[in-house]
Amino acid sequence: MAEILIKGVAKSFGSFTALHSIDLTIADQEFMVLLGASGCGKTTLLRIIAGLESPTQGEVWIGGKRVDQLPPRERGIAMVFQNYAVFPHLTVYENIAFGLRMKKLPQAEVDTRVKRTAELMHIEQLLKRYSGQLSGGQRQRVAVARALAMEPDVILMDEPLSNLDALLRLEMRAELKGVLANSKTTTIYVTHDQVEAMSLADRISVMNGGHIVQAASPVEVYRNPAARFVGSFIGNPPMNFLPATRNGDGRYHVAGIALDGPSQGGAKLEFAIRPEDLTIAAGGLKATARVIEPLGAHTLVTSEVDGKLFRAVLDSDLKVAPGDELSLVPKPDRVRWFDLETSKAVN
Repeated sequence: MAEILIKGVAKSFGSFTALHSIDLTIADQEFMVLLGASGCGKTTLLRIIAGLESPTQGEVWIGGKRVDQLPPRERGIAMVFQNYAVFPHLTVYENIAFGLRMKKLPQAEVDTRVKRTAELMHIEQLLKRYSGQLSGGQRQRVAVARALAMEPDVILMDEPLSNLDALLRLEMRAELKGVLANSKTTTIYVTHDQVEAMSLADRISVMNGGHIVQAASPVEVYRNPAARFVGSFIGNPPMNFLPATRNGDGRYHVAGIALDGPSQGGAKLEFAIRPEDLTIAAGGLKATARVIEPLGAHTLVTSEVDGKLFRAVLDSDLKVAPGDELSLVPKPDRVRWFDLETSKAVN
């Protein structure tokens, strides 16, 4: 069992607070992604779990054992870095075997683990080659194989695909997800790429300013953001936002149309809708098309609604030109509302 408990973990560097009392539970064999922009604290949290940084306060537990005061080698973890950290002067076999030999395992056991993980990562034909002769994708496979060969309780991955080109990233994402699921290892994966996060994670922890804003499944994070930040950060293009005011009829008025809103909402809220959850029909938000971007099956229309930029993803068969007046109707079950003061979701 490799359940991970983060209890009240905070980290300060001088007067700067990188993490604010983080509480997070990661289930055994779960694939958790820490997602956020640069500087949000995700790598700092990963390094604290790894033992490369010490928390200013709080505790880290792995498999029912407190580890925040233990050295990295005693935590049952393996780490895959952004720059791969493979040794160019060693063969692929020697790179994968390096940690196993440091543990003084018998040679037969080393052979078995190296061959098994090399086959898992489809690099068994490269075992005799020096890693300095490999492509970026091959070196990344070696780094993952080396981590898996250690049979760790936990694998920590810090933006491991960021140095690969787009097509190779796509291939490696699919491969990583399958390999790590089969390895039955608990995985924590750091990225700023929301596509990686959505495609890989069992759950995503969205971070901002040293806080975890929401930890939930990819679908839940996308469809039901717990805060305005999550709605604006997740999704490409992101959510649209407009001010909403409740009038005497009990309904919320948004840019000239009336919508049913949350019964517990205040007099003023913020209306939010994803661009793909809009249709063209009578009685909608009055929009003026500004920029048209064909995307194959769909067209991204950037328009202006009540003086604000407002995006809609429409069927490419609809002919829209700059300057056209549109009526955009939000799908009622996809509308979300946020408190203006706290920025938290109002249901």
